[in-house]
Amino acid sequence: MACLLVAVVARLHIGGLEAIDDFVREIVLVQVGGFGIMTIGSALALITSRRLGLRQRILAQTELGADVEIGEMRSLISAIARFTLAAEAVLAVTLFVAFTQRHHMPAGRAAYEAGFHAVTAWNNAGISLHANSLTAYSNDPVVLVPISAAFVLGGLGFPILVEFVRRVPRKRWALNTRITLLATAVLLVVGPLLVLALEWRNARTLGPMSVPHKALTAWFHGATPRTAGFHTIVVGAQHEPTLNIETALMFIGAGPASTSGGIKVTTFAVLGFAMWSEFRGDPDVNAFGRRLSLRTVRQAMTMALLAVGVVFTSAILLSSVSHFSFTRTLFESASAFGTTGLTTGVTSAMPRFGQWVLLLMMLAGRVGPMTFVSALALRETQRAYRFAEERPILG
Repeated sequence: MACLLVAVVARLHIGGLEAIDDFVREIVLVQVGGFGIMTIGSALALITSRRLGLRQRILAQTELGADVEIGEMRSLISAIARFTLAAEAVLAVTLFVAFTQRHHMPAGRAAYEAGFHAVTAWNNAGISLHANSLTAYSNDPVVLVPISAAFVLGGLGFPILVEFVRRVPRKRWALNTRITLLATAVLLVVGPLLVLALEWRNARTLGPMSVPHKALTAWFHGATPRTAGFHTIVVGAQHEPTLNIETALMFIGAGPASTSGGIKVTTFAVLGFAMWSEFRGDPDVNAFGRRLSLRTVRQAMTMALLAVGVVFTSAILLSSVSHFSFTRTLFESASAFGTTGLTTGVTSAMPRFGQWVLLLMMLAGRVGPMTFVSALALRETQRAYRFAEERPILG
């Protein structure tokens, strides 16, 4: 809230009352959207009625991604709010110092930009005040490293942040925390390395840069597709293999119950554990000394296959109504589903139907398949019988 107030006051100082309306509307929507529609709804329900219906409780717990008692939800939401506001405040102060000391911005403008980018970075909105996003700071680690740290932490997910806030010892971390951190670490290493290798000689992206500048840019563009959507180079100028890698990263997304979209890294990791168990011939799917339930694996498969179908269908629709290649329409579709915001520059050139498709994809990606699965699970019934087992030929 402090970041919002500082940014609003700074914007008022710069542009006057007429410049406030759109700015406030945008930044407030970013904050509310990042905090989570279901989380906000649960908080309002707790405040007004001090109770939730069973259906609302289950859906709210699904959005939070935390296996907590209903009586703990109020403290959980409070912890999320405190962590969010504290992280945004720290980032805003860091950016304010960088903008004033390193880029010689006037204090009012620096406060405005610092507050705005702190909110959009933490909430993984990827919205910048500049038409070319963060290209002006492409060689400044003092700006890019804190911003990337913010959207990575914001993309871990509320359950993990709550464990950090409560200072849960590492040996008592939940399985969700362990899986999310492992998958995130792997993707944060693999993504930047692939971008660095594929774009090293590209004269339109990393080619003319010095080695440290290349490393910083590759890190940023290997991390931002999974969550944030900021960019420091022209996205459409990258080679097609790089665009395909970033498409996969956007499809995977970040942590569950986080400020990002995608199928989430836990879904991706569960499928990986299932494949590894099948390769080894293990009857169970195990991770970190725990056995994953068959229902968990089935849900991961359902979400992944549903997301693949939705993303590919939308990409085909976009290709059919435009003249752009499938690689670029698939990139745009995955970006919308992952609520990333990256574009190769074709979104504005899409016909109105294509833009509506992307809008629906963003909504579907933010709400998430898990919410629909949970809603259906509320009507799940137990059968009194099971059919005889038979195995079809696979492969």
